[in-house]
Amino acid sequence: MRYLHTMIRVADLARSLDFFLSGLGLIEMHRVENEKGRYTLVFLAAPGDAESARRDHAPLIELTYNWDAEVYTGGRNFGHLAFAVDDIYATCARLQAAGVTINRPPRDGHMAFIRTPDNISIELLQRGAPLEPAEPWASMGNTGVW
Repeated sequence: MRYLHTMIRVADLARSLDFFLSGLGLIEMHRVENEKGRYTLVFLAAPGDAESARRDHAPLIELTYNWDAEVYTGGRNFGHLAFAVDDIYATCARLQAAGVTINRPPRDGHMAFIRTPDNISIELLQRGAPLEPAEPWASMGNTGVW
């Protein structure tokens, strides 16, 4: 398993970028604009992590700016931690056997979400190419929120 990023939602992208870039001195590594999804993702790295972030796309902070205004309550502005795993199906099966609820099963062979006992979301991403869809995951529905 490898740590990838922490995602936080921001209400004012320009203000947040000023804080993280000018204030903290982080470096913008890359940006994704998604018109259909109506959001912008900005990935930042600490100066000492910039080389690793360029090479491995980690460790990063992901700022998520949703174009439609939303008031974030109950910690919703903190999104999730993300880890790359070698086999998403085996990881989810091991977690499930340990009593962990798989909130968003890896139906696509690529991504799953779980929550910590304190309700912090954790995104699990298949390292490399997605695995072929497989049961029981392919037909499993979501449980709760992530």
